[in-house]
Amino acid sequence: MISAIHGTLEGCGPGWAAVRVGGFALKVFAPGPVLDNLGAVGSSVDLHTHLHLREDVIALYGFATAEELGLFETLITVSGVGPKLALSILSALSPEQVALAIASSNPDVLTTVSGIGKKTAGRIILELKGKVEKQWPVEHVPLLPESSDIVAALTALGYSASEAMKAVSHLPPASGLSLEERVRQALQYLGRE
Repeated sequence: MISAIHGTLEGCGPGWAAVRVGGFALKVFAPGPVLDNLGAVGSSVDLHTHLHLREDVIALYGFATAEELGLFETLITVSGVGPKLALSILSALSPEQVALAIASSNPDVLTTVSGIGKKTAGRIILELKGKVEKQWPVEHVPLLPESSDIVAALTALGYSASEAMKAVSHLPPASGLSLEERVRQALQYLGRE
């Protein structure tokens, strides 16, 4: 089993990178954000990897962190979610956004990913909710749809899922305020913390 690789970036394509390790180059499939941060050709690369074996395919998937790798390996345990779909999920959403969507039972976040419908999103949530809550501790507060939009905006700005959930749980009830105003209130709360 190949659990990690360290080598030199030889090139990239859509969804993959070629990494020279010793005397040969490995084609590693990776999420878009990981590929975007690999650097220029010739730079040093460290990736946590998952070797996927099927009767007709041997593929290597790479991730920047052990947490991303763990979430990928958890996602592919779901019936109907293979490595390509799991990679699409991690390309479209950050690991914290995925974990938060599952922990808060919010299929709408998952359905924003191409290839995932309501049925698949529901299956992912049903099968992984307990596992994700153990692996990715998130302060669990019941989220209204508008609150999940605020959490998604905060995690996109770089806050952790638990910070975003905490900020949302401390927002005063506000009817008639726009999403931008609610995000601004949450940022003010986070600024005081």
